Amino acid sequence: MKMAHFEELLDRYADVVVKIGVNIQEGQDLMITAPISAADFVRRVTKKAYLAGAKNVYFRWGDDDLTLTRYTYAPDESFKEFPQWEADGMTKLAEQGAAFMSFLVPSLDLLKDVDPERIAVQQKVAAKALETYRQYTMSDRVSWTVISVPSEKWAKKVFPNLAPEQAVEKLWEQIFILTRVNQDDPVAAWQKHQEALAEKVAYMNRKAYKKLHYKAPGTDLTIELPEGHAWVGGGGKNEKGIDFMANIPTEEIFTLPVKTGVNGTVSATKPLNYNGNLIENFSFTFKDGKIIDFKAEAGYETLKKLIEIDEGARYLGEVALVPHDSPVSQSGLLFYNALYDENASCHLAIGQAYPCFKDGASLTSEDLEKRGMNKSLVHVDFMVGSDQLDVDGITENGDVEPLLRGGLWVI
Repeated sequence: MKMAHFEELLDRYADVVVKIGVNIQEGQDLMITAPISAADFVRRVTKKAYLAGAKNVYFRWGDDDLTLTRYTYAPDESFKEFPQWEADGMTKLAEQGAAFMSFLVPSLDLLKDVDPERIAVQQKVAAKALETYRQYTMSDRVSWTVISVPSEKWAKKVFPNLAPEQAVEKLWEQIFILTRVNQDDPVAAWQKHQEALAEKVAYMNRKAYKKLHYKAPGTDLTIELPEGHAWVGGGGKNEKGIDFMANIPTEEIFTLPVKTGVNGTVSATKPLNYNGNLIENFSFTFKDGKIIDFKAEAGYETLKKLIEIDEGARYLGEVALVPHDSPVSQSGLLFYNALYDENASCHLAIGQAYPCFKDGASLTSEDLEKRGMNKSLVHVDFMVGSDQLDVDGITENGDVEPLLRGGLWVI
């Protein structure tokens, strides 16, 4: 890729994440959470944000080496704490209407030799500390977006047969394609894509199915949907009515299940990278919504710790439909990154649900739980889609209507 062209694509990508992702407004603050390996692109995004009218751009930096050092040498009691000043700062920014941009750059196998108990304890403490802030993002009260940029380790995992520099370049090429940055007018391309997702959302909301039935090798699962549920997809609106795009890329439409309405077995079709550990060839069995059995050929202890974080981690919080011919799927790549892999595949999430109700913005936490919404400190997507997955919608009167066959939309 020629340097001048590469620089132009980087600029386009920065435009997309600022103008389509968080859609920064005049006088608005922006908080960026990113690894230091992404510093060059963060600088570019920061400039674009200020040019778009941002008042302040703040940063939360992470570093894989320092993370591993802490998990290796810090005392056990340190993992039972989370800096209150950091949690208070994030909550205060959300209360003031700031926008939030997070970089998801996988730390593959980073913590494979670390005691899973340490990771689980820290994960739970951090989730509790940031719970109020997270309510702002999960209910779309504020604008937020999740994006990715390559790191050498991640690129080598996706393209193991290439030299590091070539792997990074190849991964950038894929990111530019899948985020529509390689098109002449990426912003217009995203607006057109949003219209296509909105058509599927409108269809599913008109139908208001009572249940979904998933059937594939190793999967026979029925998911009940709550009364008054709403399908959403692509962009959202914050509480001020400002458009934003929570995930770049995104190919999904999704809603929430009834917490106690999931029954059967589902097998994952892609590995799950969770906190620097890979979980592979795993499955869950549900009864009345709860995971009563699970298997994993690799990462069993990591998966066990995940679903033991709290009671809600044993229930589903999201149901997402993605066609098997999505651009991410057509790439033929396994990205080991939930942001990309979930947009190649139908997926589910264990843990916290989004308040996907037609009147969700007006409902209290107690109202949402009464309607069947799951509550948890975690929200972790796992992929279940393939070219062998069939999904049916089941109406209130029991009629069965095909939605996906062989992983593809038939509506």
